[in-house]
Amino acid sequence: MSTETLNAADLKEQMLSAYPPKLAKKRGNQMVVNRKEGASEDEVPAIGANTRTSPGIITQRGCCYAGCKGVVLGPTRDIINLVHGPVGCSFYAWLTRRNQTRPPDEESENFMNYMFSTDMQDDEIIFGGEKKLAQAIREAYEIFHPKAIGVFSTCPVGLIGDDVHAVSRKMSEELGINVFGFSCEGYKGVSQSAGHHIANNQLFKHVIGRGTEVPEGDFKVNLMGEYNIGGDAFVLEEMFERCGITLCATFSGNSTIEQFERSHLADLNLVMCHRSINYIAEMIEEKYGTPWFKVNFIGADSTAKSLRKIADYFGDEGLKARVEEVIAEEMKEVAAARELHKPHLEGKTAMLFVGGSRAHHYQDLFAEVGMKTLSAGYEFAHRDDYEGRKVLPSIKVDADSRNIEELTVKRSEDEFRPEQQVRKAELTEQGFEFSDYVGMMPEMDKDTLVIDDISEHETEMLLRKVKPDIFCAGIKEKYGVQKFGIPCKQLHSYDYGGPYAGFKGAVNFWADIDRMINASVWKHLKAPWKN
Repeated sequence: MSTETLNAADLKEQMLSAYPPKLAKKRGNQMVVNRKEGASEDEVPAIGANTRTSPGIITQRGCCYAGCKGVVLGPTRDIINLVHGPVGCSFYAWLTRRNQTRPPDEESENFMNYMFSTDMQDDEIIFGGEKKLAQAIREAYEIFHPKAIGVFSTCPVGLIGDDVHAVSRKMSEELGINVFGFSCEGYKGVSQSAGHHIANNQLFKHVIGRGTEVPEGDFKVNLMGEYNIGGDAFVLEEMFERCGITLCATFSGNSTIEQFERSHLADLNLVMCHRSINYIAEMIEEKYGTPWFKVNFIGADSTAKSLRKIADYFGDEGLKARVEEVIAEEMKEVAAARELHKPHLEGKTAMLFVGGSRAHHYQDLFAEVGMKTLSAGYEFAHRDDYEGRKVLPSIKVDADSRNIEELTVKRSEDEFRPEQQVRKAELTEQGFEFSDYVGMMPEMDKDTLVIDDISEHETEMLLRKVKPDIFCAGIKEKYGVQKFGIPCKQLHSYDYGGPYAGFKGAVNFWADIDRMINASVWKHLKAPWKN
C-alpha cells in the first residue's frame, strides 16, 4: 500500500488493533501523529516516553549497563573499564559500537582493545564477589598501570548486594589511582538512558574538576555526546583545528581521563546527543559557570550552522573569518556530492528508529538530498527529546527515575567563572539560545508518525504497509528488515561505513545511501519459502 492511500492515523489504528486493550492504550500514548490540525510550527502532541517496555513485545532497547559502560565510558582509551559480573555482559559491551580511538604515539595507553571482566561464577553469586573484584582491580593495575579504573555493576551484582563503591574506595587508597564504581545494574531504570544518567553522575563526582592544567589555545570547547563511531570524532577534531577552535575534551569519543579531568576549564560546552550527556552539561554550568547549547554536526548545512553559532558565541572576527573559509572550502566537495547523488535519491522515503539524537539529526542529511522522512522514533528518549525542553516542568518524576541519584550541585567558590554567565546573558538578550533543545517533533513534517520504543510487530507493519525506500535502525533489526526487500542502514555502528559527521561525513553518507537504495538486488529478492 502506498503512502498516498494510507495516512498516519489509519496506520496507527491498524498497529494498535493487534494488541489487547490495556496494551493498546499504553502503546497509543507512545505513538502519535505529528502536529494537530491548525497547530503552530512548534506545537506538537504529547508523547508517552521513558516508560517501561510492556512484557511480551520485543523492542530495540538495551539495558542500563549498556548505556553506562557501552555508550558513555566505552570510547575512553586510557581508563580500564572493568565489568563486575558474568563474562557475557562484558563481551556484549566490548567494541560493539565501532568506537575508534587514535593514541598520539605507540607509547600511549590504549585499553579499548581489551575486555576486562571479573567473570563471576556460581560461587561468587552465592557467597559474594567483592574479594574477586578487589583482586581483579589489583591484577589490572599490576599488569597495565592505568591512570584510572572504572567498575561497572551488572544485574547479579545488584541482586546479591556487592558494594562496588566500597571496594573501589579501598582499592583507590591501596593503589594510589582513581578507582570509581557505577551502580548500573542492567535492570535499573527504564532503558539504557538510566545508564547514561548514572555515568554522567559518577564522572562528575569522581573525575571532572580534578585537572588544573589549562589547555593551550583559544576558543576552548567541550564536545559532548559524540562517541567517535566510525571515526566521526576524527573528522570533527580536524575541522575544529582548521577553524582555530581548541577542543578540551570529547565525551567520550577518542577521549582520555585527563581530558575529562580538565573539561571544567573550557569556555563553552557543545551538546550533540542530548539524551546521553545533557546532565553533565547542566552540572558543569551550575558549578563552574560554563554555558552550553545544542549543536548538530550531522549534515553539511547543519554543520555549517553549528560552526557559525560557535563563532558568534565567541564574537571574534578572526574566528568568524576562519569558520567561513572552512565552510566555503568544504562546501565545494559537498555541492559536487549533492549534485551527483540527489538525482538518484530525491523523492525517496526513509524511516529512522535509532537512539540518542540520531533519529532527529539524520533527517537533516536525508532532507539535504531531497529525501522525505515518513516516520521516526527513539528507543530510550524522554519527552523533551521529542517535544523539546519546554515540557520539562510538566514531567512528573516516576519510581524508575527515583532509582537514579540526583546530585546536588553547588557553585564552586574558587573556580566559578562569572564572566561566562555575563556573556551568556548578553547574547540571550540578542536572541541567542542556550540550554535548550527544540526536540525532534517540531522539526518533522505534519502527519508523520512518531513512535517511541517501536516493537517488532509495529516495524513489520510499517514495512508491509508503507514500504519505505530505506529503514534506519540497529543491528537487531537490520536483517529482519532486509528480508522484506528493503535496505536497512545501521546507524548505531554504521555497519562498516562512516565517518558520517561533518562535511566529509555527509559526502560519505550520501554515497552509501545511494548504493544501498539503488542496488538492483532489492528488486530480485524473494524468500526461498515463497517459491
